[in-house]
Amino acid sequence: MTRFSRRGVLAATAALGLLIAGPAFAADVTIGYQTGADPAKVAQAEGLYEKATKASIDWRKFDSGADVIAAIASGAIQIGYVGSSPLAAAASREVPIETIYIAALLGDAEALVVRNGAGIAKPEDFKGKKVAVPFVSTTHYSLLAALKHWGVDPKTVEILNLRPPEIAAAFTRGDIDAAYVWDPALGKIKETGTVFASSADVAKWGAPTFDAWIVRKDFAKAHPEIVAEFVKVTADAYADYAKNGASWTVASPQVAAIAKLTGAKPEEIPELLKGNKFPLLADQLSEALLGGGSVEAIVATAKFLKEQGRIEAVLTDYGPYVSRVPAEQAAKLN
Repeated sequence: MTRFSRRGVLAATAALGLLIAGPAFAADVTIGYQTGADPAKVAQAEGLYEKATKASIDWRKFDSGADVIAAIASGAIQIGYVGSSPLAAAASREVPIETIYIAALLGDAEALVVRNGAGIAKPEDFKGKKVAVPFVSTTHYSLLAALKHWGVDPKTVEILNLRPPEIAAAFTRGDIDAAYVWDPALGKIKETGTVFASSADVAKWGAPTFDAWIVRKDFAKAHPEIVAEFVKVTADAYADYAKNGASWTVASPQVAAIAKLTGAKPEEIPELLKGNKFPLLADQLSEALLGGGSVEAIVATAKFLKEQGRIEAVLTDYGPYVSRVPAEQAAKLN
């Protein structure tokens, strides 16, 4: 907040002018987003984040959470969108990040699809097959959890590390037998494949996944107002969808905005949005999410990743990697 200096009327008038103009916390920020369909894409397309934060934002698209983590660890981006698996892996490696918003509780919007003619009709049929997935992603975690649930040793499956665009191309060529991925690649492979299981199924089997917005700790400390405004804009977008989502049809401007940013087909977006749950600001502040539940989910994910040999060790405390503060501050904003 601006402070008056008592050095005279001119100084006070200048300070008052700054106050009327609004908080001067503008900064340059680079944000990494992914191609999943979510309500906040509308706010992104309409420039609402720039308006609220008064920051110059460079939006960069990434194909996987692992790529986002690498960028945020290097300092190339300050805020990023990742899944719970890469988040748990990054926290386990003590990357200086904080989770500030649980962006989506994943369901049918991520799925394991088998290629028509690949000869996969039951879980045992995955043995010896080529299954593609972006490594250290939520779908990678879900695939391993599904195989464990079915009693299929992952060592008997040829699991390939491919990014979503590569998955879509390989699936079309017939180079792989199945893939676990999200849109727009998911929509593409469904054209010549069948959904075998979704993340909604895997959640019921005891391995829920989520997407989250994270921030570098140093940026959050230096620019708490920007982070709080970022959370507020995201929450407002989710609230708008919760209230008016029925009107987000194929012909609506909201769907057009999401399609432009994600590459997903407009006709698929309404159902994609229904495939996940998008928590509101009150949900963020609850014990189920930023109040403690998200930490528990990260711990469970980290333990599974350690069991699978994806990380070297599990931390004794994951609390420092989840923060309620930006959401609490956002709740106080008008």
